[in-house]
Amino acid sequence: MARENNIGENIKKYRIKQGLSQEDFANKSGVKYTTLTKIESGVIKKPSVLIMAKIAKALGVNIEELIK
Repeated sequence: MARENNIGENIKKYRIKQGLSQEDFANKSGVKYTTLTKIESGVIKKPSVLIMAKIAKALGVNIEELIK
């Protein structure tokens, strides 16, 4: 089984690769800044499909890339 915080770590990796701050990424994705920080830090371990779709679209990747 995958590690618990994989989703948050993957989102952070893709966000940093694109040179986006958490604030810029929140604006680009339409997901609240506080929600993004909680996902990246592992407080929220299983974000909703809607949130994941917004994040994936903003990063230009498939949801599958973020959850593996």
